[in-house]
Amino acid sequence: MKIGSIILILFLGATYADEVKENLERKNLVAWCIVPFDAEKRTPAGRAKMLKELGIGRCAYDWRNEHVVEFEEEILQYKKHGIEYFAFWGGHESAFALFEKHGLHPQIWQTAPTPKDGTQEEKVAAVVSSMAPLAERTSILGCKLGLYNHGGWGGEPENLVAVCKGLRALGHKHVGIVYNWHHGHGRIDDWKESLALMKPFLHCVNLNGMNDAAKPKILPLAQGEHDLAMLKVLVESGYVGPVGILDHQNKLDTKIALGDNLTGLEWLKKEVVKPGSGGSKPKPAQFLKSGQ
Repeated sequence: MKIGSIILILFLGATYADEVKENLERKNLVAWCIVPFDAEKRTPAGRAKMLKELGIGRCAYDWRNEHVVEFEEEILQYKKHGIEYFAFWGGHESAFALFEKHGLHPQIWQTAPTPKDGTQEEKVAAVVSSMAPLAERTSILGCKLGLYNHGGWGGEPENLVAVCKGLRALGHKHVGIVYNWHHGHGRIDDWKESLALMKPFLHCVNLNGMNDAAKPKILPLAQGEHDLAMLKVLVESGYVGPVGILDHQNKLDTKIALGDNLTGLEWLKKEVVKPGSGGSKPKPAQFLKSGQ
């Protein structure tokens, strides 16, 4: 948000939500789940070109074993097309070596484990102990480590925060949380409270269309029952950190999935600022293509 805009908003007595923040601008968004999920199976060059065409400036890189040989080419293509290599899924020493070679410091996203037994204190201690080596490794690399909610005990906000606090107590101040709406359907009702708890630790928030009971789990933005209310909470919380949008649909062209989310997010932003200003809710291209 520009200084002049802040002054104007204060002068007019408007609320913080009267101007949606820069982290929701297209160029600052993070594309997520776009590598193994792309039905078009793009190459690193094709993927970087697609992101540039869409105006998305950042990518969080998810991968499978067949993509290891492409790790360096992905880095080179992002540099060529002006895409920020924002985050990397999990850990791989080949990738870590390339980050050092190319002077990159992406966030490292790792699922927080779910211990089977023990008291709450014992579970937290066990996860802190299991995550400590990666915390040390990422510290050496100069990369933030994001605990990624992926269901189970390790996906609950209270537990993510407790593990973050435990790792930070060991000196790992770079550890935080990557919170995904599509893995948080069970916390829709207390999103405001959960966000307030996690906010000091958040490295990124990945958005998704949100219906009760994850029906369906992956949905374009602006198509869910709770998207608008949840985004309004995020904006009004004062969160200014990174925000991601998803593909995560194996049978769909990633460009269509991302485009639908971009269109939906633009509508949601208008509605957050001024209810009714967005006009008719957009119809996703993927629904038109499938005849829904």
